Amino acid sequence: MLKAIAAATAALVVASGAITSDAIAADKPDKVKVGITTFLSGPASVFGVPGRAAAEILAKDLNDRGGIGGVPVELFFTDEGAGGETLASEFRRLVQDEKVDVMMAAISSGNCLNLAPLAEDLEVINILWDCGTQRIFEEEDYKYNFRTQGNATPEMMAALLYLLQTKPDFSTIAVVNQDYAWGRDSWNLFSSALKALKPDVKVVAELFPRFGAPDYSAEISRLQALRPDVILSTSWGGDLETFVRQASQRGLTQSSTFVLPLAESSLQRLGGALPDGAIVGGRGDHYFLHPETKDTDKFKAFVAEFQDATGDYPIYPAFHMAQAFAALEGAYAKAIEANGGEWPDEDQVIEAMNGLSFTGLGREVTLREDHQGLEDQLIGTARTVGEYDFPIIDNMRIYAAEDIMPPVGTESVEWIGGLDQSFLDTKFDAYTYGD
Repeated sequence: MLKAIAAATAALVVASGAITSDAIAADKPDKVKVGITTFLSGPASVFGVPGRAAAEILAKDLNDRGGIGGVPVELFFTDEGAGGETLASEFRRLVQDEKVDVMMAAISSGNCLNLAPLAEDLEVINILWDCGTQRIFEEEDYKYNFRTQGNATPEMMAALLYLLQTKPDFSTIAVVNQDYAWGRDSWNLFSSALKALKPDVKVVAELFPRFGAPDYSAEISRLQALRPDVILSTSWGGDLETFVRQASQRGLTQSSTFVLPLAESSLQRLGGALPDGAIVGGRGDHYFLHPETKDTDKFKAFVAEFQDATGDYPIYPAFHMAQAFAALEGAYAKAIEANGGEWPDEDQVIEAMNGLSFTGLGREVTLREDHQGLEDQLIGTARTVGEYDFPIIDNMRIYAAEDIMPPVGTESVEWIGGLDQSFLDTKFDAYTYGD
């Protein structure tokens, strides 16, 4: 099955070296309890349910291999679709009543902003496994919170670079984003960088329909009247799919270039509604046809198990979950090794998380000193091919995380304000479909 994960993690721990720490044995538990928040209801469940499926596959594989240091993991899921207040209560219940050892929260950026301080209050390790807002570690210093993937800044910079490097001749742009933290923050990053790198572009519309909106008629009518060269949408899940389907039905996808940095997760459901040439990203280097890892035994085993469980190819929340589990397993292994083979306490696991490098199903990710993950970004264009009944991603480029995000201690908006034309020369690794 996924036994290669174990080998990779073990090699990682050896490579990372031992932590300087006195050996203090904590009581070895019967289980490592992990609480996971994900969308299990509502429009965003098309995004959250695959995350749960991935977690169940990864936990079973981990337990089949003996668990973490001989201790099996037990998962506790809670629904982000229940709303922020209920979610916070469930988060607290899992920590205080179920006594979970680690939380993995959340998908929604708004939920991450609310739950990160709660994790600090409850003194529980929290792996931010999917949310994208860059504000988490730029506005606060945290002890218990770690993000095992990238954030909005490299994701937006990769999309903008791809647009400017491949289709630079545009003069107008409009945005249609969900009206909450992610939608607002991601547009602020993208538009600020666009202003610095191509200041002559005119923003003709900034549209923020409500989260979960079922009808985009008003937005599409306005865009048809304005006819922007480029339409950006960082929406995701059911919202993105509803917007693209309705835009396609009315011909909008044929008159503007669509830039959809999160659309990898919707390719299989959108099918022919997404036109060839749309720019598509996967929030990291996540793709079931990853040009570098798709032929490895580990990758193929996961894709096959995911298909057996769900009937679909894995999408980026599944890959983000794989990274969260790789970090969890790697941190405990590193902490156990540093503790002379004894079971570590929570502070020793936290110490092991700092600077941890781990590999899920894409390129290696490293946690910086501010607890933010360095995750490379894959982006390309949609293309219809005969092998699949939905568009694949072609003309792929993978940008190195270090090149497209600010250094530790610098806020993204400040860093973006200092960008100049040399940023357009950012290097990338290029791949085409079939490589």
